[in-house]
Amino acid sequence: MNYLNISFTHKNTDITIRERLSFSDDDKKNKALKMICSSQSILECMILSTCNRVEIIAFVNNLEISQSYILKAISILSGVALSELEHRVDVYYASGAIHHLFAVASSLDSLVVGETQIVSQLKTCFKFALNSGYAKINLKRAVEYSLKCAAEVRNKTEISKNPVSISSVAVSKAKEIFKSLNKTTAVVVGAGDMSELACKHLLSNGSNVILVNRSQDRAMKLISSLCSDRVKFEPFLNLKELINSHQIIFCATSANVIINDEMLQDCEFDRYFFDIAVPRNIDITENVKIKIYSVDDLQEIVKLNLAMREEQAQIAYAIIGRNVGEFFKWLKILSTTPIIKALRGLAKDISDIEIQKAIKKGYLKNSDKDEARRLIHQVFKAFLHKPTINLKNLEEDINLAFNTILQIFDIEDKFEKYSKELENMGILDEI
Repeated sequence: MNYLNISFTHKNTDITIRERLSFSDDDKKNKALKMICSSQSILECMILSTCNRVEIIAFVNNLEISQSYILKAISILSGVALSELEHRVDVYYASGAIHHLFAVASSLDSLVVGETQIVSQLKTCFKFALNSGYAKINLKRAVEYSLKCAAEVRNKTEISKNPVSISSVAVSKAKEIFKSLNKTTAVVVGAGDMSELACKHLLSNGSNVILVNRSQDRAMKLISSLCSDRVKFEPFLNLKELINSHQIIFCATSANVIINDEMLQDCEFDRYFFDIAVPRNIDITENVKIKIYSVDDLQEIVKLNLAMREEQAQIAYAIIGRNVGEFFKWLKILSTTPIIKALRGLAKDISDIEIQKAIKKGYLKNSDKDEARRLIHQVFKAFLHKPTINLKNLEEDINLAFNTILQIFDIEDKFEKYSKELENMGILDEI
């Protein structure tokens, strides 16, 4: 049994392929998880799909078979050739998979190092898989510990100081083009997280915002949360008019193409389109008066971001490395806890039976039974002390040792009971 991560990111896959791999809506995600988990080698699975990455995070009983099956499933679902996927994919096993997950959660593997959206995105995709029955205790433990690690990175480094996101990078690029955004007007299409961040950064730079969305209720809710009189709503039906009357247009919707060449009219002024969605929302032809910036076109600003955070990233990676070691140590302790409890439970049950026999036969007074029980339990505690330490320190053949103990002492039922109790333990809601 081990962890496996199949990873397609901005580092190994360009946006034209990433948008085909995207699982941006719940129906696509559910279909993919159902297909992947139909393999007997894949015990648990979740999909993290953002504008910069598609990660298949799984707990499996055969790494080689599972890797092959997942890549074939993604090829079928996306229409991308299997050979293309195999050429691009990064695959992480065991501790490598956990290290990668922790780095992703801590925003060290993001296009923009230090961006803050990834934690909520990771929580959302995990909860979806958990509620759908595809993620269980093993992924729960890994994700919860990754969030704990990410919190430590945020608290002990300045990696997220002046938080940066794709939206803020796009606004920075617009500011670079216009020198100042003060008193400009930007059209923002969409009312999701990316659009909200874009609006916030535009407003903080002095720009007015026209928010366009299919749902007026959702748009008005976002406008209310922004607490600014420099934001107004326009219905989606007015999009064509708006893109032909304004210079700055941001798009971040979950739809596919919503702006195409047929919608464009000739204008005397230059226009700048920032497509910060995956799949992309804009499919128009660039010319001397029209410039399009997609997620992958923001690399220059991102590189500056990386340089500024390089020293802090080194500190963060040290924290991640330590947390990976602690995670596997924690897993080992967790795996021994049910067996130790089962052994002690067996000892308690036997001692209670023998005490009752002794009282019945007159070997022990009923008034002394509590003292006798405490003495016997102390003896068993001392007796199991050394075996407990040895179990926790086992490096090899752990499963063999566990199975042997379960069979010799016939404590499978107690082991299952304490294992289920342990499954309810978690730290997700505390982070």
